[in-house]
Amino acid sequence: MILAAMAVIGLIDNYVVLIAKTTGLWQFHATRTAMALVMFLVLSGMGLGRLWPLRPAGVLGRSLFFSGSMLIYFGCLAFLPISQVVAGLFTSPIFVMVISALVLKKPVGPVRWTAAVMGFIGIVLVLGPAAGSFQPVSLLPLLAALLYAISAVATRQWCEGEDTLTLLFWFFAVLGFFGLIGTVVLTIYPQVAPPGPEGFILRGLTWPDQSFLFWTFVQAAGSILGVGLLTRGYQIGEASHVAIFEYSLMLFAAFWAWALWGQTVSGAGFAGMALIVASGAVIAIRSR
Repeated sequence: MILAAMAVIGLIDNYVVLIAKTTGLWQFHATRTAMALVMFLVLSGMGLGRLWPLRPAGVLGRSLFFSGSMLIYFGCLAFLPISQVVAGLFTSPIFVMVISALVLKKPVGPVRWTAAVMGFIGIVLVLGPAAGSFQPVSLLPLLAALLYAISAVATRQWCEGEDTLTLLFWFFAVLGFFGLIGTVVLTIYPQVAPPGPEGFILRGLTWPDQSFLFWTFVQAAGSILGVGLLTRGYQIGEASHVAIFEYSLMLFAAFWAWALWGQTVSGAGFAGMALIVASGAVIAIRSR
């Protein structure tokens, strides 16, 4: 189930670059949320979960951090190689460990600190500063990873006992709200957006064409399917083992990027991914 979820997400996220050619990041999230919320209402009506949270403040806080992470993630997909963006996002276990140690005061031994150093070396290899390909925007996936890590810690600390559908619903709702606000602001105060994917973040409201509606619907349905498979995998498997299989997203994303667009990953990039996977695996297995 985890491998299937990662294969689906790795495929649909590759098509964000098509959406980014003519439409804005904010309109994309607002439209995708509108489609997803209809699906959530149907699922809830079928008795597959509730929508109202037991702890509204905790769920809202978690959704804010998670949404911020995904805003940065999807924004980066428009102008950075997907393998680089996904690798950056998957440094989140390192941030989870650091937050647990520094904020929650949980003990972290030398093995996990060594794993964190391995992950940092992996980040350096993936971002490519040694090869001269580094650019400041390459650090944005790390910010997404930090926010993702905070939301992961918040899920445990603030959202215990919440229904899975509840967490999904409010994550999409908050992300869609950000998308709606961004669309309105950029429509009232338009910015000079470069043509193509480079203008994804600055683009306001545009007339949705058939391609945009189709791929946004694929994103909405695929996200729910992928996250649903991921959630079910965590429900029936040992969490520390299941988490390791999530790293297959880096391979699926790289494979689909090569198959669809001809994007390739350098040898140093693959070595960096391997170090990030090893780092996350050690942290997951050693954590309780």
